[in-house]
Amino acid sequence: MVITDFLERNARLYGQESALVEINPSEERDKAVTWWDFNLIESASPDTPYRRELSWKDFDRRANRFANLLLSRGLKKGTKVAILMMNCLEWLPIYFGILKAGCIAVPMNFRFSSDEIKYCLELADVEVLVFGPEFISRMDVIEKQIPQVRMLFFVGKDGPAYTEDCLSLVGFCSSSAPPVALEETDDAAIYFSSGTTGFPKAILHNHRALLHSCRTEQNHHSQTRSDVFLCIPPLYHTGAKMHWFGSLMAGSKAVLLRGVKPEWILRAVTEEQCTIVWLLVPWAQDLLDAIDAGKVELSHYRLDQWRLMHIGAQPVPPSLIKRWMNVFPHHQYDTNYGLSESIGPGCVHLGVENVHKVGAIGKAGYCWQTRIVDEHGQQVLPGEVGELIVRGDGVMLCYYKNPEATAEVLKDGWLYTGDMARQDEDGFIYLVDRKKDVVISGGENLYPVQIEDFLRGYHKIKDVAVIGMPDARLGEIAAAIIEIKEDMDCTQEEIEDFCKALPRYKRPRKMFFASVPRNATGKIDKPALREKYCSGRLVEAQITG
Repeated sequence: MVITDFLERNARLYGQESALVEINPSEERDKAVTWWDFNLIESASPDTPYRRELSWKDFDRRANRFANLLLSRGLKKGTKVAILMMNCLEWLPIYFGILKAGCIAVPMNFRFSSDEIKYCLELADVEVLVFGPEFISRMDVIEKQIPQVRMLFFVGKDGPAYTEDCLSLVGFCSSSAPPVALEETDDAAIYFSSGTTGFPKAILHNHRALLHSCRTEQNHHSQTRSDVFLCIPPLYHTGAKMHWFGSLMAGSKAVLLRGVKPEWILRAVTEEQCTIVWLLVPWAQDLLDAIDAGKVELSHYRLDQWRLMHIGAQPVPPSLIKRWMNVFPHHQYDTNYGLSESIGPGCVHLGVENVHKVGAIGKAGYCWQTRIVDEHGQQVLPGEVGELIVRGDGVMLCYYKNPEATAEVLKDGWLYTGDMARQDEDGFIYLVDRKKDVVISGGENLYPVQIEDFLRGYHKIKDVAVIGMPDARLGEIAAAIIEIKEDMDCTQEEIEDFCKALPRYKRPRKMFFASVPRNATGKIDKPALREKYCSGRLVEAQITG
């Protein structure tokens, strides 16, 4: 069995029922991307968000047509086909069409620069690229520099002259399932790492890994056909798509919301009767702040059916979840830990029944194994800090074309995550920090996540990031970049006074009041912060020393 079998089953059993809805609150109607004969249900009133809907039957037919387009151009099993698109109704049918053709899907980060796009296309040996209107200017720069990409398909209106109109071409292709036999061991997708240590690595997964992620997600969150999943994060990332896999397995509707404003989220939950919402930390914070400030009024929305809020992709401050449960006491809460190398979320899972363990990322997920080990690969004792390693069918095959990097993280079937963690007496795992983010100050290990969690407990702080800053005497010191809540004033003396509850060696030695940058998946962009705040200080520390 492979994951495309679920799509075909849903089309057969629930064909006329809604599979996907796209809502774009800020979309200009004349710029909306459309496919030639989608069963569109557009909002009747111009003051309501642009809305499109797709049934399971049409979802499967569109995937088949795109697969048959690829096969008609001579593509073979294993050909790499990249997707560079914003979230939209076309994204998932194209992704599944690539899989159905036996090709390898290569989703790309919509924040990539022209150079990064070119680098990743070359790294993954991509021969076909499908991209949307938001990327024309970036593609214009490199379209003559990517000769290995022999087909450029454009999804939208009035594409560049060097592209082919994808939406017109698929209209002439068969909507029947393509005659391609797929096995669990076939290569399926290449995802890219976050690129926090330079240009991204290409992560190769097979169909078994995709199927494993699907089963893990559905086991963790018990999706049924009556659930409605609100998906806001980018589909190129494993997190968003693999959480949606639970809806695919259940045959239930999902809503793609293109926007993160608190009022847009609450309106989508209300109008689409969403029951499950996956948020990133900044969006949950913004929603709570908007409620506290009176900018949104919960009584204006219908939210009783909303049963589960879950968060992943980054460490979750316990203070945030305590705030959330005070505002939404009827919600189940869950958090999932994962990496693109482990096919997204779920290799560690808190569980909705363990809300009393907020702060932990949980225990080994469904059909996963976990260990915490020292630098020699030996398991550490409960309470001791070591590196988290995981094993299961969702572990990547390799870093594509990078055997050295693969050998560093794959050992005897275990994936070394690079995350430092500890385990309590009940077996729950707590993230301490990224291995490379540990600050060594005067011989003491400082874990920025622990300091960040503490600082977020101050009522005036909206967000915070802690990084290591070079120091001639101590080697490194902890520096805090602090983002204050809107309409609040705060001084360094206030923060210093609050930090007296921390052991002296853990207190930040430097503070900067500024916004905290985060990437598309909500993770703090610490390389950017190091570049901004530390680039000149390393030389200064070396000279002083």
